[in-house]
Amino acid sequence: MQKVKISFTHNSSVARIVLDDGKGNVLDQQMMNELQEAFVNFRENKNLKLIIFEGEGKHFSFGASVEEHKKEYAADMLRSFHKLFYSLIELSIPTLAKLSGQCLGGGMELALMCNFIFADKTLKLGQPEIILGVFPPPASIILPEKIGLARSEELLITGKTISAMEAKETGLVNEIFENKEELELGIIKWTEQNILPKSASSLRFTVKAARQKFNQNLLNLLPQLENIYVTQLMETHDANEGINSFIEKRKPVWENN
Repeated sequence: MQKVKISFTHNSSVARIVLDDGKGNVLDQQMMNELQEAFVNFRENKNLKLIIFEGEGKHFSFGASVEEHKKEYAADMLRSFHKLFYSLIELSIPTLAKLSGQCLGGGMELALMCNFIFADKTLKLGQPEIILGVFPPPASIILPEKIGLARSEELLITGKTISAMEAKETGLVNEIFENKEELELGIIKWTEQNILPKSASSLRFTVKAARQKFNQNLLNLLPQLENIYVTQLMETHDANEGINSFIEKRKPVWENN
């Protein structure tokens, strides 16, 4: 079963990517591979002016697969996940996340990578990795870039979930709509007014220019955090206990090391 659905609108200048695994749109290895394949194909499309990410059903994404966070899979999972971010940097095509329901963990990180975030009032955003005894490498870099250190630390260190309105107040979300239908209409109208009249090649140069510092930070720091995660964090008892206790549906027993 394909977990990523791709369609094109507006004379193939807008790509719609729908995450769909029939459940919570979990970013597992298969879904990440399919996303990567799509990004590779997008390189050949010089007419693309916008990529829109959305989730099938009520939720955008519950995040990356917790099962694939286990020590024996973590290195491969992070490598595949982070490759998506590097590919989006390389493409430099404007991106927009269309968010409803839960957008958590790796799902939130994918949304954070987008240039624009539009949501409806059902949205719940969060980086709950700390609750599992781990941390989110991309969000640790991207969140401070987007909303400042103090607000980022609150989300990253507590693992709290925030509403669409709270996300709008921090500057994470650009626009909020009443429901998913109005959200879709709002995105279409916004795209037709703000993206379609512009040159696809000029948009890419502008994304590169606007994100010069952002991209440099991500390219320099993400490999470092990936290394810390794999070689240090996953060597601790508590990181493994957090992941395993979640999978086994029990409370973690921390040893604080």
